[in-house]
Amino acid sequence: MSKKSLVVAVIGAGPAGLMAAETLVREGMTVQVYEAKPSVGRKFLMAGRGGLNITHSEPTDKFVRRYGARAPEIGRMLEQFDAEALRTWVHALGIETFVGSSGRVFPHEMKAAPLLRAWMHRLRVEGVHFLMRHRWLGWDDAQQLRFETPRGERTTAPDATVLALGGGSWARLGSDGAWWPWLNELGVPLSPLLPSNGGFETTWSAHFLEKCAGEPIKTVAFRIEGSKAAPLRGECVVTQHGLEGGAIYALSAELRDRILSRGKVTLLLDLLPDHSPQRVLDEVSRGRGTRSMSSHLRSRLGLQGVRAALLRERLSAEVFNDPQKLAFGIKNLPIVLSACRPIDEAISTAGGVQFEGLTKHGMLKKLPGVFCAGEMLDWEAPTGGYLLNGVMASGQATAKGVLAWLKSRP
Repeated sequence: MSKKSLVVAVIGAGPAGLMAAETLVREGMTVQVYEAKPSVGRKFLMAGRGGLNITHSEPTDKFVRRYGARAPEIGRMLEQFDAEALRTWVHALGIETFVGSSGRVFPHEMKAAPLLRAWMHRLRVEGVHFLMRHRWLGWDDAQQLRFETPRGERTTAPDATVLALGGGSWARLGSDGAWWPWLNELGVPLSPLLPSNGGFETTWSAHFLEKCAGEPIKTVAFRIEGSKAAPLRGECVVTQHGLEGGAIYALSAELRDRILSRGKVTLLLDLLPDHSPQRVLDEVSRGRGTRSMSSHLRSRLGLQGVRAALLRERLSAEVFNDPQKLAFGIKNLPIVLSACRPIDEAISTAGGVQFEGLTKHGMLKKLPGVFCAGEMLDWEAPTGGYLLNGVMASGQATAKGVLAWLKSRP
């Protein structure tokens, strides 16, 4: 059988699926991309609304460590498609990029739509076939792929299949995790889908919420009680249910895992990370005359707004009357988090198809000819460009695995 007659079905038209399709079609495969939604890349477009963070410019060794326990597996994929390769790929689409002050990489226009339009045009020119409104339903008794379409159910039997169905967050955009029970029934090793890069719940008073809901907490350092990791400087946002935002997302994996194992976790906020504990104690202990403690903290330490409100929310009147306890609370303000916000609110998900259930080509050991790519694999990454770079590297690596497997067949 000649290369050009081989058909590969890619199910899911997010970044991982599109990258797999591009890699395959350039090697002469007939590529059919199936997507349940009426258009491609819906989650990709939503993620780009705040400025599409493509990747990060930090050194490779630090970059790879961002993938935690799955750094070895994702690191091997990144060897073929790292941050610099991704930027070069974006430039080839006619989209220029820049490195922001935080080291994050963005397109100059700060939008996802121009990039996606250029990419789709190139894919169509290269011969990729797109079948929209085709919802995958699994396999029939003859091991053919089943799809629900506007014209009724249809089946197809490609030479290989790439599943790039995403995780379990933002279901309305296509990543609904519906594939999990199907693969589980077939004995594929899976980890439960869990929220990643999401918010956490704590209890606020009605008075605090009225004043502070939606307010950012800036110039703060965060650490998890009992953790040996260095405090993380960053910011977050007060929500009706608790906290979310950049610093929370960066700590979300450990916060989530501690809640799952212990039922709760205490997050400690240093409200004055630029001040030593001794200086805070000295200022708190300084005579304040007839001024209230709130006025004193504002004038001596600059504590005001949401940070001052947090102190009142979490520390008792007794603590406010004890300079040592108050100074300690300012540097170690405890916020007890009791639950993760629902998975559908999370930016991404952890869990999915375990790497141990894949061959060296990325094929499911339980299902010959079926490969998995992207966020449906069991890995996670913080925000900052790591997730998108990992997803696209995975799409390319999986496609190369498909090609190697097809070539090795008798």
